[in-house]
Amino acid sequence: MDLDYAFMLKYAPHFAGAALTALRLAFWGIAFSCLLGLACCLFRFYRTPALGRIAGAYIELSRNTPLLVQLFFLYFGLPKAGIFLEAEQCAVLGLSFLGGGYMAEAFRSGFEAVSRVQIEAGLSLGLGRAQLVARVILPQAFAVAVPALAANVIFLIKETSIFSVLALEDPTFLAKDLIGMYYNTSEALLLLVLTYLAVLLPLSLFLNRLEKRVRHAEFGR
Repeated sequence: MDLDYAFMLKYAPHFAGAALTALRLAFWGIAFSCLLGLACCLFRFYRTPALGRIAGAYIELSRNTPLLVQLFFLYFGLPKAGIFLEAEQCAVLGLSFLGGGYMAEAFRSGFEAVSRVQIEAGLSLGLGRAQLVARVILPQAFAVAVPALAANVIFLIKETSIFSVLALEDPTFLAKDLIGMYYNTSEALLLLVLTYLAVLLPLSLFLNRLEKRVRHAEFGR
């Protein structure tokens, strides 16, 4: 297969810039999804009557609807109700909504792994609910949940490829744009693959290393 390397060298910096845009949006989406997921997990863990049911319904809705549909609702549906959001705002909200459900389940697996004896010991020491979560439950739950949380982070970054439907200049949008203008399909797609590989491979290795260090601290080996 003959490739136009001059074309690839010319547009490689453009893909790097598009990757930075995607990573910036992914950062905020992942941060908000972690907060949302933790809140939902706490509502269900403490069996808060109304909020627990709302959290459960939200988790099922977010995990069983595609991000593409969620983005269309935010970008094209909300204006019908008089709510207008920028494309980047829709991207962050959509990613947060999708990721929150997955993060909630990841945190739940960690919370359920904490021994009931330790929770009761914390309560017997007079720890309040917030202190119990911060000092006893969350550190242990996080150690157990790291593999699932790391997998969700990788998953959500890959989901940013959907942002091209909002005309955001992410790597996928750039690749489609270049193919439409110059018909260099192989070169554009190869640059797209290399861009995501350059972003996700180092991150995956880092998260694997983090998982091993956390498990070493947890089990002492």
